[in-house]
Amino acid sequence: MKKSKEKKGMPDWVRITLFTIVIIGVIAGLGFASFKVLVPKKEATDNAPQKNVVSIEGYGIHYDETDSNLYKEEYEKLKANLTSSEINYDEYAESVAKMFIIDLYTIKNKSNKYDVGGVDFVYPDGVQNYRTNVTDTIYKYVEDNSQGKRKQSLPVVESIEVKSSKKSDFTIGETKYEATKFDLTWTYAEDLGYDSSGEVIVIKKDQYMYVVEKN
Repeated sequence: MKKSKEKKGMPDWVRITLFTIVIIGVIAGLGFASFKVLVPKKEATDNAPQKNVVSIEGYGIHYDETDSNLYKEEYEKLKANLTSSEINYDEYAESVAKMFIIDLYTIKNKSNKYDVGGVDFVYPDGVQNYRTNVTDTIYKYVEDNSQGKRKQSLPVVESIEVKSSKKSDFTIGETKYEATKFDLTWTYAEDLGYDSSGEVIVIKKDQYMYVVEKN
């Protein structure tokens, strides 16, 4: 009797390996597609090159061509102070408070909700919390303008005034800093219902001034 020839198929281990590779590839592809669709392009915004950036060397404060004229005017005042033979720290603190508000509430020039204004002036250890708070509140409904087609009406601060200032102390952790509390009012090119007054606390750490609180 002749023995019937056994049909030789693909070994089980090969089939399992190929099946596993296919599954991993499908999962990876779906994951990447979901990431591209669901994750906002925050990183692209943060790392996008800026045009014609002007900076005050050593202070991390700058402006570019998208900033308002009011911001640029205040910048020039601050630059003149910081590059003088003797810095007036009271004026430095006031400039920081005013420029912080101007940049925060001039939203028309921001590319999206993650392009947060005022970051240059915030105490470094508080920047991440500050960004999160602003994107969840003031900038929450700012539409993306990466294609330059945004039709949304957004505010531009037109003028700003310090109504009063008061020296005080401000404690971070176990360290007490010299501080100044500024009460400010500001107006807009168009009133869209945004804040028009507030309190900003600026501290002096080493030779730098930082915003640590805004109410």
